[in-house]
Amino acid sequence: MSTALYKGRKFCKGKFLPVEDALAVEELLKITINGSPYTITMRTPGSEEELVRGLLFSENVYTDLQFNPVISIKEKNNSGFIKWIDVVIPLDKIGKGFESVRNIMSVSSCGICGKTDLDEIAGQEQKIIQTEKLKPETVDKMFEQMNSNQNTFKASGGSHGCAVFTLEGELLAIQEDIGRHNAVDKAIGCLILEKKLRKARCMTVSGRISYEIVTKCFSADIPFLSAVSAPSSLAVDLAEQLGITLMAFCRDNKFTAYSRIDNIEFQSDHEKEFNQHRLISDGKS
Repeated sequence: MSTALYKGRKFCKGKFLPVEDALAVEELLKITINGSPYTITMRTPGSEEELVRGLLFSENVYTDLQFNPVISIKEKNNSGFIKWIDVVIPLDKIGKGFESVRNIMSVSSCGICGKTDLDEIAGQEQKIIQTEKLKPETVDKMFEQMNSNQNTFKASGGSHGCAVFTLEGELLAIQEDIGRHNAVDKAIGCLILEKKLRKARCMTVSGRISYEIVTKCFSADIPFLSAVSAPSSLAVDLAEQLGITLMAFCRDNKFTAYSRIDNIEFQSDHEKEFNQHRLISDGKS
C-alpha cells in the first residue's frame, strides 16, 4: 500500500472535528551492491526494482541497458515493506558512480544528500542534440495524462509524480513517490526494464525542478523536461548547458520555457497572421 490511514482532529470554523486521512507512506530502504553499502534512501514503498534500476543507471553505477542486474530482497520490516535490497553486479560492470558512494542518508526530499562532491554530479562536457521540435500544445496533453494517473496523490495529496512520453505525447511510463527524485528514478527504471528508454523524449514532473532532476533527465538522454512549479536557477543553467529544453509553470495550457527554447515549434503572431491570411487567400482562388 502506498498510503495509510491516520486519525486526526481538524480545526474548522472554530471547532475540532475528527477526521481520518490517507497519508503517503514513507519508509527507509537500504541498498547494497555485492553486499557492500551503497545508500539508504527514504521513499514510498512499491516499484523497488524500478527505483533501484533507475537510481543505479542515473547515478552511473550500472548503465548496461542489455542486461539487468540480479536484485534480491534481503529484509522486510514488521509491516511487510521491503527494508533492504542487494544488487549483484559484476565488478567489471560497476561504473564510476560507485566511487562516490552516498555515505549518509538520502532523504526523500533531496536525492543530492549523501554526495561527496557537487562537481562529481554533473561535470558533463556532452550535451543532448535534439533535431525534432516539440509542439507546444503537446505539453498540456502530457500533464493531463500524468495528473489522471496519479492515484497515490489523489488519495493522499502527499506524493510526487513523474511521467515519460514520446515526442508526440504517447505515455511510456508513470511512477509516484513521496520524493521527487525517487519518482524520476522509478520512471527511468521502468523504461529500462520494459526496454522503452530509447523512445523517451519528454519528461514531466510534479512540483519543482531541481539541479538533480535535470541530471537524471540528462542521464536518460531525454531532451524535454517540464514541471508544474518553478525551476531553480541552477537547474536552468545546467539544462541550457546539457541541451535540455526546460519548461516550468505548466498549468492551464500555459508554460514558460527557460532553456533551449529553439527546440519548441514556435510561430510568432506575425507568422500566424500571415499563414492564416495565406490559407484564406488559397481557399478563395
